[in-house]
Amino acid sequence: MVQRRPHPGRSRARWLGFSAAIAVFGASLTACVGVIGDADEDTTEAESLVLAAPALPRLTAAQYQSSLAELFGASMPKAPLEDDTKPFLFYNIGASSTTLSEFGVQQYEESADAITRYAFADPARRAAFVGCEPAAPGDACVESFLRRFGRRVFRRPLTNEEVTRWVGIAQTLADPSAWEGLRLAVSGVLQSPHFLYRAEVGVPDDAAPGRRKLTGYEMATRLSFLLWNQGPDDALLDAAEQGDLDKPEGVAAAAERLLDDPRARSAMQAFFRQYLDLGRLDGVQRDPAAYPYFTPTLKEAMRREVELLVDDVVFGSRGDARSIFSTRKTFVNADLAALYGIEAPGATTDTFVSVELPADGPRAGLLTLGAFLTMNAHETRTSPTARGKYVRERVLCLEVPAPPPGVDTTLDPPMGDPKTVREQMEAHRTNPACAACHNFMDPPGFLFEHFDSSGYYRTVFADDVPIDSSGDLDGKPLANARDLATVLETEPRVGRCMVQQLYRHAQGRVETKGERLALEDLASRFAGASFDFRTLLIELVTHDAFRYIGEEESP
Repeated sequence: MVQRRPHPGRSRARWLGFSAAIAVFGASLTACVGVIGDADEDTTEAESLVLAAPALPRLTAAQYQSSLAELFGASMPKAPLEDDTKPFLFYNIGASSTTLSEFGVQQYEESADAITRYAFADPARRAAFVGCEPAAPGDACVESFLRRFGRRVFRRPLTNEEVTRWVGIAQTLADPSAWEGLRLAVSGVLQSPHFLYRAEVGVPDDAAPGRRKLTGYEMATRLSFLLWNQGPDDALLDAAEQGDLDKPEGVAAAAERLLDDPRARSAMQAFFRQYLDLGRLDGVQRDPAAYPYFTPTLKEAMRREVELLVDDVVFGSRGDARSIFSTRKTFVNADLAALYGIEAPGATTDTFVSVELPADGPRAGLLTLGAFLTMNAHETRTSPTARGKYVRERVLCLEVPAPPPGVDTTLDPPMGDPKTVREQMEAHRTNPACAACHNFMDPPGFLFEHFDSSGYYRTVFADDVPIDSSGDLDGKPLANARDLATVLETEPRVGRCMVQQLYRHAQGRVETKGERLALEDLASRFAGASFDFRTLLIELVTHDAFRYIGEEESP
């Protein structure tokens, strides 16, 4: 347990904050806690969809900050929060499965205090924020504001009891003025579990025994955090109030509106950054003397290239989403053009331009771009194992088990004549404890051996030793990474893997056995829509697996 640090002058905000609110949350918190993992049911094609009980996700740091920025403006102070985790790739899963520490509670308190002091310190800013001038503590101005503000923060209307409670807090703490009482009430609302957690309780549905249908407000929350990565706006809450989100067609219409907003692009980029593991670029280092093409700005250029490619496929051309692994179209700046050895008229260090990679060249698709090649390599040499593992896990959604306990995973340094990485790996696989996994990962990883650990294409190893980039995918012989891109262009597992990753991200947990039918159905719909990712999003949010939850199991 992290030791709390005393914070003079915060006792009143602390009294009305997280600890007090958690007691009010009580029953809802207990009702919503779900189990992550496989359900007991052994689902077959003849059985119906069996949904899992809901997870209870806390807002991720990005969701917390973006939700508050909508309410208080982008210039609001941003206090540090407890670090997010991302088991199974996604922060949403970490937010559903980790426990907030005592120090994390304190950080929420400090953040709420800093934000409300910012909002209320300037008379013009607070007047614009509140929309009226309180004449007395807890008056009609205070009550009307707390109703409006609470609806946005809790993502549903406040109950009469909640309104009475928060107005009472504003009255009780109105020292030296009504403004201070209101500020402290707002600070408390921002520390409430009803804001920090996304509760999904649902209501019984006679037409769907064993399931609970999410309410309109719960659907508004689900939609907004998936498609905008922040809380719902007033228009979405109004749609919930009017019953528009109770039916699939209303959900689809709301989702289309959200996807037309620029915030959807940002949210989908966040999904793909996690799915493609672009955060690993942060730790990449290369010696400029050994890798002269690796400029100080190249890492960020590699990240931006992938983001532009994803944005083009998902929102621009709306083409086959699988094509990110096979297309010859990409976006480069001057640094990347030099690394790839291509012409890019108009490109500068800061300006990216669309280019078509040469038809007879070695590159096609994300797996031949700098980001993938660099973050799946060691500082001084390539790593067929890391690159092959990425293909297996990220692109095809196959499980690669961890090495057995006690197994040395380091390669022996080359002795005698220079050895290629392939030769070192082949010697490593003579260890029976290593052979099974490496025979699974290394063959597709060898296909990238023509690219060094900075993503530069080469044809020879040290001392002019020719590079052998041959390998295979599940027994199919391939000559190089371009051959792999051609296979992935029509590989059915690529589309199914995208569906699975999106489902996990949206649900904040790993799918259960009972939900595999939903994944199969969504994968079929994705294929039927020519793998248009935007259509997949609409199919997901209107699917029963998104609009319903399973009943909580009895202890």
